[in-house]
Amino acid sequence: MTEIQNTKQYDLEVRTLHFAIGVRKFVKELPKTISNIEDGKQLIKSSGSVGANYLDLFHISCFEFRI
Repeated sequence: MTEIQNTKQYDLEVRTLHFAIGVRKFVKELPKTISNIEDGKQLIKSSGSVGANYLDLFHISCFEFRI
């Protein structure tokens, strides 16, 4: 019996990095109003934290989840 392997990789580290870069590019294109500047700061912070949270979770060993 042959084993079917999944060749599609889901590299979340790279995908979250590209997401954060895309958000930064988007925020740069927004009109420079007071609300856009403040909202843009928060959007940039939160888009970067997606990748940071993933990396933190990825590096936690399975041992820490055992009860």
